[in-house]
Amino acid sequence: MEYINVGRTGLKVSRICLGCLSFGLAERRWGLSEDQSRPIVKQAIEGGINFFDTANTYGNGASEEVLGRAVRDYARRDEVVIATKVYYPMRADPNGRGLSRKAIMSEVDASLRRINTDYIDLYQIHRWDDATPIEETLEALHDIIKSGKARYIGASSMAAWQFCKALQLAGEHFWTRFVTMQPHYSLLYREEEREMLPLCESEGVGVLPWGPLARGRLARPWQEEPDTLRGRTDDIGAEIYARTQEVDKIVVDRLTSLSETRGLPHAQLALAWLLSKPVVTAPVIGVTKPQHLDDAFAAVGVKLSEDEVKLLEAPYVPHPVSGL
Repeated sequence: MEYINVGRTGLKVSRICLGCLSFGLAERRWGLSEDQSRPIVKQAIEGGINFFDTANTYGNGASEEVLGRAVRDYARRDEVVIATKVYYPMRADPNGRGLSRKAIMSEVDASLRRINTDYIDLYQIHRWDDATPIEETLEALHDIIKSGKARYIGASSMAAWQFCKALQLAGEHFWTRFVTMQPHYSLLYREEEREMLPLCESEGVGVLPWGPLARGRLARPWQEEPDTLRGRTDDIGAEIYARTQEVDKIVVDRLTSLSETRGLPHAQLALAWLLSKPVVTAPVIGVTKPQHLDDAFAAVGVKLSEDEVKLLEAPYVPHPVSGL
C-alpha cells in the first residue's frame, strides 16, 4: 500500500479509502450484516488500508457502530483514520438534520458514541445546507476541532462557488478550513474537472472521490441490464446514470478494450485512472466482496501511460450535473 498526505496537511492516509456505506445496511438487500462486514474491515487493515469513510446516516448509525467495533478488534485506534459525516436526517423533528449549530453539536456526540471513540479524524459535511448560514456551520465545526472532538474537517458534493465561499469565510474569521472535498468523480462522471478539482488543487485540498466505479458500471463490460442485486435495486445509481447510457457505453467499451490489452480487470484500470490524477488523494471504494478489495489493492500498483489515459478519456462528453 502507498500513503499520501491529505492536501497540505501532515495527515497521511492510504491511497485507497474503504467506504462503509454497506455496513449494517439492512434496509437495502445488497447491504451487509455485521458478521459479513467485519472480515472486509480486517482484510482492509491487513492490506495496509488505514482510512475508513462512513456517515451518521448510513444504516441510521449502524455503519458507524459496525466500523467502531471492528476497528477496536483489528487495529489500534491511533493507527487508523476514521471519517464520518453530518447533514442528512437522523430524527423526524425539525432539528434532526442539516448543518445548524444545534444539529452539528448533537450529531458529533452521537457519532462519537456509536464509533466508541474519543475523536473523529475527519468530520465532513455531507452536503451544503441552504437552510443554515454557512458562517454558523463553519464556526460550529471550528469549535468541534478546538474541543478535540475532531482533528480535521472536510466537505462533500456541492457547487465550486459554495466551497470557495466556505474556504474564504474560514480564512477571514480564522476558523478551521476544510482540508478535503468528497466529490462525485469517475471515468463516467468528470464534470468536477471544470471547476471543483482546479479549486481543490489551487487551495491544497485533498480529493476523495465517491462513486469511483460508477456504482459498478466501470467494474465490468457494458451491460444494458444490471446483473447484480445492487445494480437492479440501486435507485440512486439508476437516477444518476440513466440519461447518459449511450455515451457511457462508449467509455466502458474503451475500458474493455484496454482491459483485454493489458490483461487487467476493469476495476483496476478505472481506479488506476483516478489515482493517476495528482489532485486525487484516495478514492472511496465501496466493498461488499473480498475481490473488490483485491482489485483496489492491485490498482495502486497499476500505472497508465499517457496514451492509455487519452484512450479512456477521449469519448467523454458533458453530463448533466448530478450528485449534489
